[in-house]
Formats: sequence, C-alpha cells, structure tokens
Amino acid sequence: MRLFLFFSLCLILFNCEDKQSKTKTNYNNAKQAADTVKTNTKTVKKDSIKKKEYPYLTEENVMDFFLEYEKENLENKVRIKTSMGDIDILLFDETKFHRANFIYLAKIGAFDNTQFHRVVKNFIIQGGNTDDIRVARKRHKIGHYLLPTDTKRGFTHHRGVISMPSSDIENPHKLASPYEFFITQQDAFHLDGDYTIFGKVVKGMDIVDKINAVKTDESDWPFVNVYIKTVEVLE
Repeated sequence: MRLFLFFSLCLILFNCEDKQSKTKTNYNNAKQAADTVKTNTKTVKKDSIKKKEYPYLTEENVMDFFLEYEKENLENKVRIKTSMGDIDILLFDETKFHRANFIYLAKIGAFDNTQFHRVVKNFIIQGGNTDDIRVARKRHKIGHYLLPTDTKRGFTHHRGVISMPSSDIENPHKLASPYEFFITQQDAFHLDGDYTIFGKVVKGMDIVDKINAVKTDESDWPFVNVYIKTVEVLE
C-alpha cells in the first residue's frame, strides 16, 4: 500500500513539473514571437520613411529645378500659421516658379519659426526673416539663389495679395529673395511692375490687419515678435 502511494505521488509530481515546463516553454515562445513583431514593426516603420534628396540650389540650376518641381507638385493653397492666427493663401498658377518656390520651401519647413520682421502701418506685413541661427543654418543647406521677377501677368497690388520683395543684396534687376514675402494690408499700386504678385489671401485678412496694428521699432520690426510657426500646404 505504501509502495502504491509512493508511485502515485511521484506520478503527480512528474505531471506538475511537465505542465510547468510546457507552460514556461509556451511563455518563452510567445515572448520571443512578441519581440520579433516589435522588432519587425520598428524596422518597417523606419524603412518606410524615405527622405527625398534635393540638389543644392544655385542661380545656375534653380530655374530648371522648379520647372520640373512645379509639374509634380501642383498644390496651390497654403496656411500660414502665426502666433496671432492663421492666414490662408491661394497661390497663382500663372506665376509658376514663385508658386513652386513657396510650396517647396513650405514642404521642407524653411518658413518654420521665422517672423513677420517688417510691419508698415496701413501698407504691408513682411515675413520670412528671422534672427534664429538655426533657421539660417537650415537655409544654408537649401541653397543660395534668387528668382527673376514675373510681373506681366495682369495682377496688381490690391489689398490682400502676397508678393515677393527684392533681395537685400545689390540687385539692379530686382531679383526676388526666395525666403521672404509680403502681404499688402492696403492697395499699393505703386509697387506694380517691380515686385512679383504670386497669390492672395482667401481667409484671415483680419489676422493681417491685427499684425499690421502691432507696435514696431524704428526699423519696422515689431517690439513683440510675431512668429510664423509653420506654413502648411493644404492641397
């Protein structure tokens, strides 16, 4: 009888150990499978992000670049998100190089964390400049180029158009600074023929008026910075 009980107890212990072993094995297999899924997910996610390489833009290659870029990037609406509100812009297809330039710079974040650095009462708000060294470094990697004026499309400087200023460098042909733009707060027809109009405000003129009303220093730079947080391409 004692011998029978001894063998029964051994059998029970053996079954328990076998179940524990199977449970541990199953747990380890499940954990290994889960780790594999996590690893694969991270790899797929990482590999799915493909950064497109663009050339360093110069006056020699910029027009050819935007000639091709504008064919593949047909968006013509953007939203300028400022620290005082949003301004929606319709970009004109007629000024294709300036539209393409603005879309390109918006997509690669070249306007992010810049400012409306020149505000002239009852005239314009001018944006795209900054004293942030990080933005300057980013733009240095994009290129050093100018765009020719494109002023014979029938557009005039009515209130609410977006136009491109001349570059700060000596510039007898009024080649446009690609990173800067201004929005007219009032009609400014005396600018016609000298600056390229490439779009108009379709929503947010109240924000333009609000920015135009801020106090500025002697150089027309607002005492309290008005930031361009980002420029979003809408479609």
